[in-house]
Amino acid sequence: MREVISIHVGQAGVQIGNACWELYCLEHGINPDGFLNPSVPAGSDDSYSTFFYEANNGKRVPRTIFVDLEPTVIDEVRNGKYRDLYNPGQLITGKEDAANNYARGHYTVGKEHIDRTLDQVRKLADKCEGLQGFLVFHSFGGGTGSGFGALLLERLSVDYGKKSKLEFTVYPAPKIANAVVEPYNSILTTHTTLEHADCSFMVDNEAIYDICHRNLGIARPTFSNLNRLIAQIVSSITASLRFQGSLNVDLTEFQTNLVPYPRIHFPLVTYAPITSTIKSQHESMTVSEITTACFEPGNQMVKCDPRNGKYMACCLLYRGDVTPKEANAVISNLKTKKTISFVDWCPTGFKLGINKQAPHCVPDGDLAKVDRAVCLLSNTTAIAEAWSRLDHKFDLMYAKRAFVHWYVGEGMEEGEFSEAREDLAALEKDYEEVGMDSPGDDDVDPDY
Repeated sequence: MREVISIHVGQAGVQIGNACWELYCLEHGINPDGFLNPSVPAGSDDSYSTFFYEANNGKRVPRTIFVDLEPTVIDEVRNGKYRDLYNPGQLITGKEDAANNYARGHYTVGKEHIDRTLDQVRKLADKCEGLQGFLVFHSFGGGTGSGFGALLLERLSVDYGKKSKLEFTVYPAPKIANAVVEPYNSILTTHTTLEHADCSFMVDNEAIYDICHRNLGIARPTFSNLNRLIAQIVSSITASLRFQGSLNVDLTEFQTNLVPYPRIHFPLVTYAPITSTIKSQHESMTVSEITTACFEPGNQMVKCDPRNGKYMACCLLYRGDVTPKEANAVISNLKTKKTISFVDWCPTGFKLGINKQAPHCVPDGDLAKVDRAVCLLSNTTAIAEAWSRLDHKFDLMYAKRAFVHWYVGEGMEEGEFSEAREDLAALEKDYEEVGMDSPGDDDVDPDY
């Protein structure tokens, strides 16, 4: 058994959670009320058990917790189509929100709900036979997502130190922002969680808006359009834990192959094919085409240009009608391309996963039904661009000490701001050093 517990924190986390569980239910043939759909042939008898456990009455209950410091977003889940799916105890809400303030989510309001949340985590963990790890979904910009998300990761690493902790985080977009203080919250939460998360997959709304607009022809994408796209990525990353395949990849395997140094754990995520039903009729979508599409900057989930950086490791996760022979041929071809450059200390660079379960699409959704798909997780030095953009915005505000009193008023010390900023500066430097060429035999410093 390889169970995974998903924890959805704050508005962004909960809304992504809705899209994810909708997709998992379709993939495993589970109805919105939690009972198996008799008309859908199950993938394998216990494929659902990674994400669901079975209640006494035969109902499948998600191994998940939804937490928000204010009730409105989770109330939509309580009253929505999937209200009978979740265990009511796993939907945790407070009465007042974190007001976009990291300090409220981490120190004052968040402190009141952390024990209750960890209690539910413990109950879920007790139901697992071989807990693989945790997937934590949250945003960097909001108060609950950043403050409470960071507090939760800190506590999880104390209680479940050896288990994998993977984050799916909504990173502040370069040009659109939902809150003025996003740079503060993002840098504080990154500083706090840098030591506690094993791997963080970042998505930024602007990049996904562009993909919806360009590839799917949606003129005005809503959050549910974005979240359904993110759900496909999460499903691809976890497919090998649930379904059979010729090359299965474990949660811990990602980390082993993608994270060269503990701090450099922010892989760039790309998914292909992202195409609408109308367009898909005119495309062949071979293994080679979808893999090449993954290396196009336009298909990435974070705005940055990988051609400006170097790859340290790439993890290609195929699902559907793909044979190992085709996948290996594509990788050999990729290695010959000049546009994809690896750091000189990582000669092989590619990790491969192949899963036979084809991607599902949500009825009346935006994505076309396809036979095969690929998700590329690549650790590249180009993602440092995203950090330097954020750091710059932080510096502009912090130079004037703008909005700082809101954080200090919640019991946070001003020194934490400069400490967090220094940590991020060190992270940028780490990326810079990793991308530098190793010294040859001739130019080694004699005193080195």
